[in-house]
Amino acid sequence: MTTPVITAWSAVSPFGLGREAFAAGVRAGTSAVTRLEEWPVPRQRVAPVPGFVVEEVLGRKGTRSMDRVSALAAVAAGELLGTGSRHRDTTAGERAALVLGTTAGSSTSMMDITRDTHTRARPFHIDTPRIPNAIMNSSAAQCAIRHNLKGPNTTVAGGRAAGLFALRYALRLLHSGRARTVLCGGAEELTPDRGRLRHQADGPDRPTALGEGCSLLLLEPAAPAGEEVLAEVLGVVLGVFRDGEQAAALAKCLSRALARAGATEADLWAVSPAFGQGEVHLDGHAPLTLPGEEAWGDAGAASAPFQIASVLTAAERDPAARGRLAAVLSADPDNVLGCALLRIPEEPGSTHV
Repeated sequence: MTTPVITAWSAVSPFGLGREAFAAGVRAGTSAVTRLEEWPVPRQRVAPVPGFVVEEVLGRKGTRSMDRVSALAAVAAGELLGTGSRHRDTTAGERAALVLGTTAGSSTSMMDITRDTHTRARPFHIDTPRIPNAIMNSSAAQCAIRHNLKGPNTTVAGGRAAGLFALRYALRLLHSGRARTVLCGGAEELTPDRGRLRHQADGPDRPTALGEGCSLLLLEPAAPAGEEVLAEVLGVVLGVFRDGEQAAALAKCLSRALARAGATEADLWAVSPAFGQGEVHLDGHAPLTLPGEEAWGDAGAASAPFQIASVLTAAERDPAARGRLAAVLSADPDNVLGCALLRIPEEPGSTHV
């Protein structure tokens, strides 16, 4: 069985539009978290995508009723398909799949529809074009329509760990031959409605700077001839944990991922830790700890895809990464977690033999 590979990626992040803006922000070691005095939620530290106005970024055609999270995903998909090493016709069409991680779709759209049913003269006097936005899989559907992705179209919910859930689902599509290429990642919007929900869920004692964005990977079942390979995906291990046992569960998850890949901790070049985990200390080995949500805020379902993007960014300029492994760890407050294990090629365009 061949090992699936990542051949391209894109990002719309608090660092700006496009993968270059994300890479520059990560390499600079800066934080995109800022303070908004006009933010109508007790938490005023947020990390929005700067200057992101749907109509200005995507144009007016087909965007009148598009919600923010769908627009973020559409822009990320457009960059990935438009700047890949091959023409977009080879990465779209009948066997091109999309797997998008989410927390709960657009919380603003759902709350707007619910509010209108109670406040309008009649419950059915609502803005009907916005009804599809209240469905969790609306963003993935709009992306597929806009970018001619006619293969399997899937939305996977899992909060901060949703990106790893989506990655594992994408691997299954490739292994089963259901898709030739898969666009895989996660998207999350930053709105006052999401801010209020997060504030109520976390409470005042757990202040978290909320972020937003979307990052997508282009996955293929094997290394394409003559094309650059950014990383091999050795596997994704998922799990659950009890309250107070997150650290131990993440360590066990990492150990399982390494064992399944036939690797050891000494093979690890870098680790992207889960939110709030801090540096990962292994017995007798100290892998590079990569930047995480302290740089781009709590990006919800986009968190793990941002982490993978940071791995690929760091590996691009670090000779120590060649031929070695990177682990991406993620955990959600709802007690789910995961670990993705990537292998960086020995040389650009090569794969492990």
